[in-house]
Amino acid sequence: MSNIKEAAKIITNAKNLVAFTGAGISVESGIPPFRGVDGLWAKYDPMILDLDFYKRSPDKSWPIIKELFFDFFGNAKPNAAHYGLAKLEQMGILKSIITQNIDNLHQEAGNKEVYEYHGNSVQFVCTKCGAMHKRNDLELTNDYPLCSKCGGLLKPDFIFFGEGIPEDAMSKSLLAAQTADIFLIIGTTGEIMPASQIPYLAKQNNATIIEINIEKSKFTDAITDIFIQEKATKAMNEIIVNV
Repeated sequence: MSNIKEAAKIITNAKNLVAFTGAGISVESGIPPFRGVDGLWAKYDPMILDLDFYKRSPDKSWPIIKELFFDFFGNAKPNAAHYGLAKLEQMGILKSIITQNIDNLHQEAGNKEVYEYHGNSVQFVCTKCGAMHKRNDLELTNDYPLCSKCGGLLKPDFIFFGEGIPEDAMSKSLLAAQTADIFLIIGTTGEIMPASQIPYLAKQNNATIIEINIEKSKFTDAITDIFIQEKATKAMNEIIVNV
């Protein structure tokens, strides 16, 4: 039996399947990863996403943030891997997704139960009064965005360096990992703390770990039970056919 067919059989019989996704699932939607040879941090200074630097010098940070996360990423659409996870949720098999991504593609594909560990790019928060603004309600230009209520600096509602993980997303993610019987890792290297600790929590609670990655990750030899070395779209397409 191939790894994919074995994984599909295990997923079919799952009582509480939880997926854990990273940048790799969105690469085929045209969104580059942050790390690695072709990653964004090989081309851009991570300082643009340092919270203190953004507050101090939004005129330097914002034009790059806008270009990366709104001009470029804004055109991305869900791919077959995203739709595969949505299908599993619709079938009642997948209970939730814990994602490190901020691109909203899981929701666009149709998933309802998504815990965004690093926040989301579809809304902005005022750094002064805390007011929330939907991205679609803002006219984004190269001038950094300001709050219509108090005039304070707006920042995208995803995690910058120097910020903590959103409490709601963290608590829901930890509970999901603790209660999963099958834990599906897709497209993450396992290098980002503290998110990288979540699969270990699932393993400690006796979950079977299925991993889909094009290269080995830090999870592969440590906790993974079934490793599918394949692109996320191809692997998920084959899993769905066999579920």
